[in-house]
Amino acid sequence: MTRLRIRHETRYSYEHPVRFGPQRLMLRPRDSHAARIVEATLELSPVGASRWVYDALGNCVCWYTPEQEANELRIVSHLLIDRFPAPLSPLEIGDPHTATPIVYEREDRTALEPFMAPATDDEGAGLLTWLRNHMGRSDEPALDFLLRLNSAIHGEFEYGRRDAEGTQTPAETLRRGAGTCRDFAWLMVEGLRRLGYAARFVTGYLYSEKVSKVRGAGATHAWVEVFLPGLGWMEFDPTNGLAESPDLIAVASARTPAQAAPISGSIFGDPGTCHLDVKVDVLIDTSLSEAA
Repeated sequence: MTRLRIRHETRYSYEHPVRFGPQRLMLRPRDSHAARIVEATLELSPVGASRWVYDALGNCVCWYTPEQEANELRIVSHLLIDRFPAPLSPLEIGDPHTATPIVYEREDRTALEPFMAPATDDEGAGLLTWLRNHMGRSDEPALDFLLRLNSAIHGEFEYGRRDAEGTQTPAETLRRGAGTCRDFAWLMVEGLRRLGYAARFVTGYLYSEKVSKVRGAGATHAWVEVFLPGLGWMEFDPTNGLAESPDLIAVASARTPAQAAPISGSIFGDPGTCHLDVKVDVLIDTSLSEAA
């Protein structure tokens, strides 16, 4: 078990005071067999009412409505999480449905259909052409193909952080040959959907002792979950070529990147010049070892 302490601060600064509509915060992970929430608190400024709900996909959402005008919106999430590593190990899979092309049971397919339908257009079939260049034999194990595609995105594209909000379309990522973690995740999600896989976009955090060696560490991170018969939802991080990594801490999963945005909401009035500053710290908590 690893205990992690996460501090995620988001600060919006405005030249002129503005009024705020409801802000949708997706900053709290769900308890699972892989992670247990020990502590979770929020610092919210300006003062305002908040309430917690689960969205249609079971993600934890906090609705926060600031009560007064201000030049700044500041949201700080503090998390203390116990992480139970479960790295990918050699798997002997006897289910023939795990070979390419993937086949889902009828009951599973009913629930998975929203994650199998592409959400973007593939003008000129550029995405499909790129995918075909990475496909193997027709009966290749699906897991082998997914691992290869995951590594291909890691190796073929140039990574760069981008402070601006939003996600590139897969076509734009292919055209530029570069992007952020969310661009690479979205490329993989939309590509797999065109091949009949159920895939969803995931946001959260990435822990690494060697921040300089890992793309996306020390910030919010995005990756992919793919549903495989007999294995369920499996994690793939194309930004780093990782699969089922114990260092991934999922917060939200959704059909599109916009649905998994950590913070979204509205403002009213003329803000003038705006500035966004985000700082994330993901550290090992030493309190357990000190107590022992």
